Amino acid sequence: MAKNYYEITLALAGVCQAAHVVQQLAQQGHCNTAALNVSLRSLIDLNPGSTLAVFGNDEANLKVGLETLMAVLNSSNRQGASAELTRYTLSMMVLERKLHSNKTAMNTLAQRISQLDRQLAHYELESDTITSAMAGIYVDVISPLGPRIQVTGSPQVLQNSQVQSKVRAALLAGIRSAVLWQQVGGGRLQLMFSRQRLLSEAKTILSRLGPAY
Repeated sequence: MAKNYYEITLALAGVCQAAHVVQQLAQQGHCNTAALNVSLRSLIDLNPGSTLAVFGNDEANLKVGLETLMAVLNSSNRQGASAELTRYTLSMMVLERKLHSNKTAMNTLAQRISQLDRQLAHYELESDTITSAMAGIYVDVISPLGPRIQVTGSPQVLQNSQVQSKVRAALLAGIRSAVLWQQVGGGRLQLMFSRQRLLSEAKTILSRLGPAY
């Protein structure tokens, strides 16, 4: 069966978008709000009609993720910003595999995420209440699976509890995209052997979005 590289690329861009958001939050204490919103929203819909539906049915919602994916795929250097993004991306994929092989954790995760709906009736998606609830799910369900993701940034920024919550919520969203990536036929080997295929797919989608101003 031929792999659907369009869907694989979208899901991978979802993981990379979360990595980008985490990096921005850890270094600056704030991030691209639209990108964060798309990541957080992707957690809510547990039965999406399509891969694109997870990200609000609009390719433009993944622009940051697609650009990050291209940076990660093009990156040959082992240092610097793109190396950090690659590390976050791969770490989320490792945790997704651990989650996948732990049925209890999978069930708890689905249960806890479905409970967010009740809170969303009263609070905005990006409110402290919701991001700390998402962070709580990450701490309770994902962290024990190990290995912990080392987030590097400004120590002052990372001491802020609201920033910590957003970072964990974004990591949870990245793992959600990694789950999706596996579901649509993604796999670690593609990152080594189908790099060009993924790059050209990301480029094609970005070219449809037109120039940025």
